[in-house]
Amino acid sequence: MPDLGKYADTVLSAYGVSLLLLLALLVMTLMRGAKVRADLKQVEERMRQNG
Repeated sequence: MPDLGKYADTVLSAYGVSLLLLLALLVMTLMRGAKVRADLKQVEERMRQNG
């Protein structure tokens, strides 16, 4: 790990916040994808029943 000197706290906290934001974005994307898949399946079932 490089020596960050007096900026170590700032740099490491920026990395931490960035990582948390990326993880939050990933979770939100996966949740949205699951919802869209469920909605699409429901629409396909309705279309199949209505002919």
